[in-house]
Amino acid sequence: MTTIGFIGSGHIGSQLARLAVAHGYDVVMSNSRGPETLADLVAELGPHARAATPSEAAAAGDFAVVTTPLAAIDTVPVAPLAGKLVIDTNNYYPQRDGQIAELDNESTTVSELLQRHLPTSKVIKAFNHIQAAALTTEGQAAGTPGRRALAVVGDESEARTTFAKLIDSFGFDAVEVSPLSEGWRIQRDTPGYVTRHTTETLRTALAKAKRYRDM
Repeated sequence: MTTIGFIGSGHIGSQLARLAVAHGYDVVMSNSRGPETLADLVAELGPHARAATPSEAAAAGDFAVVTTPLAAIDTVPVAPLAGKLVIDTNNYYPQRDGQIAELDNESTTVSELLQRHLPTSKVIKAFNHIQAAALTTEGQAAGTPGRRALAVVGDESEARTTFAKLIDSFGFDAVEVSPLSEGWRIQRDTPGYVTRHTTETLRTALAKAKRYRDM
């Protein structure tokens, strides 16, 4: 049984946890407010779920999902995630996160910031361009015509493939993108963001994406 540690348990984190439990994973949920605030969610998820602190969730997970607001990136535990695969679901919303100069001038990307914070982890960008509710309502069996596709962005082929298989098991086709610095192609306001795409149309959307400065 594989355990997933969740650093953040908001809309996306909760939905991914529901998918994970439904597919046989154990999950350890955490947030910034304390394990006791997750009692209702854990009760809903059932015996394969428990609540913990972010550091405990990071340590318990065979891999982790970081789904905190971007402004909280510095609170993501580093040591317990050393050497582990980490999914980053985040996007940059200045109205929520405040202005971040490196993202405003596009000298880096959201997931590269997390990778810099977690220097010995392997960060993959995924699940950032689908609405939370769609995660548990739009999944389909492999081979279904028109199946929705999601991007998985990262530097290492093995890590991308690992999470591409996870995405497939959750009911979506996976389109691999590399390197991690190309994650801007699926950020907010790009053609692939939130919009429902098949594998073919998502690849087209990724290719058509423009930097903010070129929009």
